[in-house]
Amino acid sequence: MTTTSRRRLLGGVLALASLGGLPALAAEPVKIGFLVKQAEEPWFQDEWRFAEQAAREKGFALVKIGIPNGEKMIGAIDNLAAQKAQGFLICAPDVKLGSAVQRAAKRTGMKVMSVDDQLVDGAGKPIASIPHMGISGYEIGKQAGQALVAEMKARNWNMAEVGALRVAFDQLPTARDRTQGAVDALKAAGFPVQNIVDAPQAKSDTENAFNAANIAFTKQARFKRWIAFGMNDEAVLGAVRAAEGRGMRADAMIGVGIGGSKTAQNEFAKPAATGFFGTVLISPKRHGYESSVMMYDWITKNVAPPPVTLTSGTLMTRANQAQVRSQFGL
Repeated sequence: MTTTSRRRLLGGVLALASLGGLPALAAEPVKIGFLVKQAEEPWFQDEWRFAEQAAREKGFALVKIGIPNGEKMIGAIDNLAAQKAQGFLICAPDVKLGSAVQRAAKRTGMKVMSVDDQLVDGAGKPIASIPHMGISGYEIGKQAGQALVAEMKARNWNMAEVGALRVAFDQLPTARDRTQGAVDALKAAGFPVQNIVDAPQAKSDTENAFNAANIAFTKQARFKRWIAFGMNDEAVLGAVRAAEGRGMRADAMIGVGIGGSKTAQNEFAKPAATGFFGTVLISPKRHGYESSVMMYDWITKNVAPPPVTLTSGTLMTRANQAQVRSQFGL
């Protein structure tokens, strides 16, 4: 075949492709990163699981990376860029790293969306240019507080004789909002403010909550009955385990967590009830599956996610867990 003939053939192929007679060259495969601050936590494992479901259904590649600190976060973003990812979802190890995330996304040309914890700038203001899917921490906290009040009333407890343990992680705005919501719900129900005891935890896991609760119980030994709340299920479970170590069982402790994680499910699966009474279930499916689909549509259709999407929660207890989990598609 002469050079002229080859050129004519190539021109005909390109013409057919442009008219739809032949498939055009395949587009770059879609690759999306999903970065979370504590990959070992059940909540983030569930988010990843539902993100994987979205990846299978939509046909994109999902890259899951744990980012426990700022250095690893920047390294993960650069890693995604090297893999030619077009976008990433992130729950940063510190929301104050928002400006760094924004700069890294711009430098690498990737789209970015935050999940769970909303990123803030140097002045502590939410970064409006980064779409966010999260929860109303305050309202979720109020639900936990209202559940505690309802159960105290169901047990005919005298609130004046009950201690309320606030397992606190105040360096995280979302955590502070959740516990403040619970505190305000208790106050609205007439719970004595002086009976609310802070138990600051160094990290948002069960071990640190256990240690914090033990210190608080030692200082406030006058209370024989307790309620407990915190930013997540792990915080409340740590308080429950610490209470058990001091002889307080299910009849002397009411703990209501937040998240509806495997931590809560494992506790409900035990033969006998424990002080872990319930959890406000947040849907990891929405935060994992729906946010991933939003990112996919943004990349493939240029349809940006809403600036802010807030999800709600539902009280789940040992008694209604099967019904609630079915309702949330879990």
